[in-house]
This record gives sequence, C-alpha cells and structure tokens, in this order.
Amino acid sequence: MTLNQIHSVYFIGIGGIGMSALARFFKERGASVSGYDKTKTVLTEKLQGEGMDIHYEDNLVLLNKQVDLVVYTPAIPTTHNELNWYLQHGYKVVKRSDVLQYISQSMNSICVAGTHGKTTMSTMIAHVLRHSAYGCNAFLGGISANYGVNYWFNENQTAVIEADEYDRSFLKLFPYIAVLSAMDADHLDIYGTVDEMEKCYLQFVSQVKDTLIYKHGLKHSRLFTAPHTLTYSSQNEAADYYAGDIAMQHGSYHLTVYRRGERLGEMDLPLGGIHNIENAMAAVAVADLLEISFESIAAAFAVFVGVKRRFEYIIRNNHQVMIDDYAHHPEELRMLISSARSLFTQQKVSVIFQPHLYSRTRDLVDGFATSLDLADEVILLDIYPARELPIEGVSSAIIAEKMSLSAVHILSREGVLQWVETARPSLLITAGAGDIDTLVDPIKKILESAKS
Repeated sequence: MTLNQIHSVYFIGIGGIGMSALARFFKERGASVSGYDKTKTVLTEKLQGEGMDIHYEDNLVLLNKQVDLVVYTPAIPTTHNELNWYLQHGYKVVKRSDVLQYISQSMNSICVAGTHGKTTMSTMIAHVLRHSAYGCNAFLGGISANYGVNYWFNENQTAVIEADEYDRSFLKLFPYIAVLSAMDADHLDIYGTVDEMEKCYLQFVSQVKDTLIYKHGLKHSRLFTAPHTLTYSSQNEAADYYAGDIAMQHGSYHLTVYRRGERLGEMDLPLGGIHNIENAMAAVAVADLLEISFESIAAAFAVFVGVKRRFEYIIRNNHQVMIDDYAHHPEELRMLISSARSLFTQQKVSVIFQPHLYSRTRDLVDGFATSLDLADEVILLDIYPARELPIEGVSSAIIAEKMSLSAVHILSREGVLQWVETARPSLLITAGAGDIDTLVDPIKKILESAKS
C-alpha cells in the first residue's frame, strides 16, 4: 500500500503531538480522518474543527470500520479494545513511526534526533525553510508559536521530521540530512541499558544518506559513519558552526554566527536560554548546507517566536517573569534553570516540576536532584504516570530526599496554586511533560492579579 492509495485513516491516540501532525498530513491529502483519544484537549478540539471525527471512549461501537489504514501510538496499552479489534479483523495496522518511514522514503527528509532539543531544532529548521521560501513539509513534536500548528504542507518535496528515539522509532528513518543533539540516558524502560541506547543512535547515524550535523564533542563521534559530517556548538570555535559576541537583551540574544572561523554575519534570537543558541547553530548549519543565504536565515530568526512549552515566556515584564517548559530530563532541567539564572541574574529562581514516568524518575533520580538543586526553591508535584503503572517505592519524595536544597516542597495541584498566591515568586518556572501545562493559565492569573 502506498500513501496515494490511502483514502481513510483511523488514529488511536490522535491527540498526541506526533499523531496529530500525521492526522493533519492525511487530511491535507484529501483523506477522511477519524480517531480516538482518551482525553479531550485544545489540540483534539482543533482537529475536530478541521473536520476530523474524534471520540473519547474506547468503544467498539464508535470506531470506524471503513478505513484503509489504522495508525496507533506505542503509548496505547496492548489491552486497548479498539486496537485489538482492528488487529483481529485483518486491517492494516501500523505504528506512527511506520507512517513517518513512508513519508521519509517519499521525500528528501531532514530528521532531527537526540535526547534534547529535537522539537526546538526541527521547528527552527522548518521555520527558516518556510520563511526563506525554500519550502518544506513539517512534522513537529510541538506547536510552532509562529504558525500555531505542528504540521504544514509545501509542494517542495523536503520534509523536516522529528526523529523520536522512544520505542526505537527513529531506526525506521533514512534521512538525507540528520541532526543529532545528544545521546544522554533516557527511555531505559525501552532500551534496558545506556549501551544499548547508544548502539541504536549509532545505527541511526549509519542510515544517514548524505550529511550528519551533530553537536561538537558528542560521545562516540569517532564511530559516526555518515558520508559527510558537520558540527555545531553554542560558542566552541572548534565546531564548524558556532556563535560569538553574544549579548543578552532582557531574555533575548544578539550574536554573530561563524562557519569554520569565517564570519557569516549577525542575527537576533528572540528566545531565552543559552541552549537555544546551540539549537539555532544546528538550524543555521542545515540552512547553509541547503544554500539558503545568511541574510534569509537571519531574517527568519529575527521573527522566530519559538515553540509552545519550550522556554516559553508566559509573563515577561520589569518585575515578573514566568517561563513554561516541557523539560522532563535532568539535563533539560539543568539547561533550563541555568539559562533562566543567566538571563535574570537578580531574581530568585522558583521551580514547579512534575516528574514524568515512574521508571524515568527511578532511573534518573540523582540527576533530577542535582539539576533541581540549581534553583532557590522547588515545588514537586506527584509523578505523571502516562503509560505506566506505579512502581513500589517510587514517588516525587525520592527526588526531594536526594536534594541538598532546603526549600523543597511536595504539593498537590491545589497546594501549588495556594503556594503561588502566598509566595508571589518574581521568577517562576513550570516544567514537565505531563499535565502541568493545565496549571499554567491559573498560575498566570494569580501572578497577574498581584500588585506591581
């Protein structure tokens, strides 16, 4: 079956950020799209508004039997009734990663992989290609703040794809160009060991058809076997692409971009976080490789406003800052807190963090404690279980017990709002990959109600 033969698609877990991008892809191609998700969200309501039939109950009466293809996310439990019905009745049932494989094989794909930064870098790359009129199809793991979507179509047969390491999904991709940001330990519930995870990254690298662009100094880089390689860094002059003359401007940056020591020019990056300079250098490397002029690259970055929940400014004024971020790995938290400190040096850093997955909390507890100790005060919510059942002895308390910081509190969602009402923090970070984002608006309202 080819993509052109698919006229009706059913998604199990359609509200996922990656799944919804594929749903929009098929809808754009004229297919009938329907699906299931366990929870109604802003995103699923948008999909419904775009003409997709969605229900929120695992009910065989509600599923669509007239479909050419069924797509499911690996986050769906194996006991799911609808999934099993389709499997038992001979339908073509594939994972999200299989569809991305079809797409990547039919286009010149630019795939972004790594433990951190995938969504921001893929969105930056897609934005530069779109803004410069080079054009691309984009399949993003977050909502572009510039365009309000995670997918867009273009006649240019170039696709920017976020290459997810969860469930070894990225091993189905054979990109023309790939970006690799990091290989830090994560998803050990899938890989078992760090060595196994790193072997899979090396296999992904071996599948790159033309050029691998990777973070300078990345572990195992001597083993990379892509035909061509380039490196990037935030400021390391040994990299092929790096930044210099960095000036901070109340949460944003002005910088000079260099290619192998050659000055390409100056540009503005209207985002916070030193890690976003690094992400931007990766995007510059991709665009430069595609022979997009630096003037066009700089013009695109000047109006780039980021990705929802990636160092996203919820409030930013002279007396108060609130940042929301998807960070759910110790290294991401370290970069997030350190970046906020470097940008707002005179303010006390308060962090509300919701751990994501029992297994990740158990496996990386020491790293979480070390990173959160960089804050001045930390509020921990209960672990967001996502696809997992509880693990005995694993809770947010094991992070608190490992921390040296004295100002650590474990609070309920209601307790968090009461704490914000009382503490009125001047610099507040909300972080996590669960449902902590539903607290952002209530917290914002409390903070904005405070007298300046």
